[in-house]
Amino acid sequence: MQNDTRIAVDVAKAVFEVAVSDRPGRVVRRERLPRSQFLAFFAQQPAANVIMEACGSAHFWGRRIEQLGHRVTLLPPHQVRPYVRRNKTDRTDTKGILEASRNEDIHPVPVKTVAQQVLTSLHRLRSGWMAERTARLNALRGLLRELGVFIPVGARQVVPAVWMLLEDADSDFPDALRPAFAEACREIREIEARIKQVERQLEAMAEQLPVVAHLLTIPGIGLLTATALFALIGSIHRFPSGRHLASWLGLTPREFSSGLKRRLGGISKRGDGYLRTLLIHGARSVLLHARKNQPDHLREWAHTLEQTHVHNKAVVAVANKMARIIWAVWSRLEDYGQPRKAA
Repeated sequence: MQNDTRIAVDVAKAVFEVAVSDRPGRVVRRERLPRSQFLAFFAQQPAANVIMEACGSAHFWGRRIEQLGHRVTLLPPHQVRPYVRRNKTDRTDTKGILEASRNEDIHPVPVKTVAQQVLTSLHRLRSGWMAERTARLNALRGLLRELGVFIPVGARQVVPAVWMLLEDADSDFPDALRPAFAEACREIREIEARIKQVERQLEAMAEQLPVVAHLLTIPGIGLLTATALFALIGSIHRFPSGRHLASWLGLTPREFSSGLKRRLGGISKRGDGYLRTLLIHGARSVLLHARKNQPDHLREWAHTLEQTHVHNKAVVAVANKMARIIWAVWSRLEDYGQPRKAA
């Protein structure tokens, strides 16, 4: 049976600061443990509530500590920081974690499973390779522009155009640059092969996840968005409604209100920027298909909205709507558009 003891842990690479509290405002024990003794310490403790910041390696340690019979709570680091008083040290960090854990307005982060972390890793690798590919393509465009060679718009146009230039022996392209540009083209093709390999892995893993299959039925949600939602959100039940999910994704307006005056600004852009970007791109796809008169309630609503609003505002509104639909589909575990059964 669990007691009211709370153990705050400041996670680090080599040395972990631990603070044990039996009641609010009181720390009865402190330990500074090397990584080799970290789990042994918790194996000797009675079942308690272990609190950590949701930072690097916290999910791994959370799973291991849960196996020892403890309850693990992960808190968003940016919401713990205001509770750290005076100078930032490991001791004050643990004290701040204890104080933040008693604030009911701070919602904990679910401990991710191994499958969710595998999906997250694949998405991060793919995102990094996409950035590298874009950088290489832009570098080739800029260098060729200095030599008077202009490539049409589009990422797919760059490598074929460069190869055609390199294979033309009669062109004015400097011979000293041909080997380097050929190597750059091969590097881009290698990065694209890595990206396709990751996408095949994501597709294979998605087939084993029923939640992803339900999410794929939503217009504007593809393989990348569905698997990223499952990996980065964890449990949909942490959000009491679809509006809370949209707010967590940063798709709701920022508010600057006081007294009787209510002022709403642009979207807050809080939460995970990668997820928000995928939803925005999905919303653009919904609006694009809405112009083609495809019969769907969401697309019809999006098309009507676009007639009276600026395009980018309509895109954000559709992304907000999609977030609410995602919450409904995921929480009910049913396909989008499936008729509801009578109560």
